[in-house]
Amino acid sequence: MMTDWLLANPDAGDGERNGAFWKAHLADAGIVNPTVCDLRDQGWVASLTPEDRLLAAGGDGSVNAAAKICLDTGATLAVLPSGTANDFFRNLGIEETPEAICEAVARNHAQWVDVAEYEDGIFLNVAHVGLGTMPARDANSDEASKQRLGQVSYGLSLIRRVFSRRGFRATIHTDQAMLTGRWLSIAVANGAYFGGGSEIPRAGITTGELAVMAIRPASIPNLMMAFVLTRLLGRPPKNNGTVVEVLSPWCRIITRHLKTVTVDGDVAGQTPLNASCNAGRLRVVSGEISSSSRPQDASGQTAR
Repeated sequence: MMTDWLLANPDAGDGERNGAFWKAHLADAGIVNPTVCDLRDQGWVASLTPEDRLLAAGGDGSVNAAAKICLDTGATLAVLPSGTANDFFRNLGIEETPEAICEAVARNHAQWVDVAEYEDGIFLNVAHVGLGTMPARDANSDEASKQRLGQVSYGLSLIRRVFSRRGFRATIHTDQAMLTGRWLSIAVANGAYFGGGSEIPRAGITTGELAVMAIRPASIPNLMMAFVLTRLLGRPPKNNGTVVEVLSPWCRIITRHLKTVTVDGDVAGQTPLNASCNAGRLRVVSGEISSSSRPQDASGQTAR
């Protein structure tokens, strides 16, 4: 028999979408009296079975922790977005209203999605080295500001920092290429979103590959032009050396000097970063899953 476990982070977001909030909406959808559990005391994890569902109410950090538990136990993950960014949830094809979310959980339609693995754990969205780590580092040092400004805090932090960065030297190894030089930011994406809804071209949680996006130092106008063209085209513009994109099932990033690494919005350690895509590893309640925009061949496989 399936058991629903409600894992709610009381510190996520502005605190309004707490356990009581979700219990009421779940009850309206026919899911009554889920078993309430807590990340700080994980004795309950031993009772999870592959038939169970873990309903994670929190931000991307909480969802990451819940995903690890599901990977270990075989349980199905259901995301109840309650944080600042909620980027993993954006991949799942579910309307972001409490009613639609709880109805999707009640329908129990689930799919297998990819998980990115690195030295110390997993990430569902993106790992950053360089400029992309600054929002998480700033948010960790000023949690009150993060809650007050919400998604805007990510953009404000990037704008403030981009004017003072010259980049760092690193080598990016993938199965497609080895890239060496000075970089402003390197992102390794499993999912299609980061920073509260910013999209990563051609990334997706069912592609079986990581999307590595690396940005070279450039003038502000050139950076803005590359950003706009990438958003319009759905990929970095050709013959533009500012943004480099590589699709690969694995990557290794080695920096000349130790650099902070963040995963799913939290500080996770320092370089080097070794990441790989574990395809179809996590079962998650979903609607229509976002997938890669890359063309497929006649067999349905993504063209390389």
